[in-house]
Amino acid sequence: MAKTAVIAGASGFIGRSLTADFASHGYTVKRIGRGEPHARWGDSDSIRRVLEGADVVVNLAGKSVNCRYTDRNRAEVLRSRTDTSRELRGAIAACETPPRVWINASTATIYRHAMDRPMTETAGEYGTGFSVDVARSWERELFADELPETRRVALRIAIVLGDGPATAMLLALARLGLGGAQHDGWWFPHRRYRGIGPDPSGDGSAPMHHTRGRQRFSWVHINDVLGAIRHVIAHPELDGPVNVASPNPSDNRSLMATLRKVVRQPIGLPAFRWMLEPAMWLLRTEPELVLKSRWVLPERLSASGYVFRWPELEPALRDVAASRGQDRAEA
Repeated sequence: MAKTAVIAGASGFIGRSLTADFASHGYTVKRIGRGEPHARWGDSDSIRRVLEGADVVVNLAGKSVNCRYTDRNRAEVLRSRTDTSRELRGAIAACETPPRVWINASTATIYRHAMDRPMTETAGEYGTGFSVDVARSWERELFADELPETRRVALRIAIVLGDGPATAMLLALARLGLGGAQHDGWWFPHRRYRGIGPDPSGDGSAPMHHTRGRQRFSWVHINDVLGAIRHVIAHPELDGPVNVASPNPSDNRSLMATLRKVVRQPIGLPAFRWMLEPAMWLLRTEPELVLKSRWVLPERLSASGYVFRWPELEPALRDVAASRGQDRAEA
């Protein structure tokens, strides 16, 4: 019999890829969203009906963090994640035959700025501030209350390489000759990264680390995000937090050098925070993307036997760059 997968937030970069991947593996795919035909946020009855008897539900809903952290955007980034997770939890609890597995997106940014050692599910340490508090609140909604018939998994996903905004920005920097290492340093004090939610963390100040371009860069190819989701569904021993990141993280300096090599751009000017801040303001995003040291390892995925299709950075970037170029040519 055909299996049913329900995807919330299917219109985004990962959601579009996951919809096609589920369909290619024989699933009937139903979608929940603001304008979806199967179920819409705020209509709890339609959401319950879609979830009834489903094999798996994957929640990817949430406002993109590729934005400036204004008060309005901060509130919406948090609300769009916690409200949708809470609504799904209530609908699952009301099902007579609830989904067997509920996979909720989360983020590897939940861990602290790490230069000394990698963060794993068993030995990782939470950071502080806005992005961390969003992730903590997101996971709190996922794991709240009892759902005895539904296994729940939080995918702590690293920066995804594929047809998404992060990859587009990094490739553009490299092609423009701005693909040198990014250096943290002094900037005017601000409070955009202050904590948020019921128990905001940190002292409200913007972090600053003299990393000299050696901040760690954890990443994952979009194909391995899809593979990890299939792996989690097939392995009932996996519940709770699961890191989704390549077993071979890089650092910022090496990342940018590899990007220059991939796009055949010999020039790569370094960028210091005093240069990045106004540039990111123009791009309407935040320097945190390239300045925070994310050092995350997929301990539980590897221990359960998942084999990464794209474990090395350069082949992954070459595949993504080639795919993006092909997509533009076809368009």
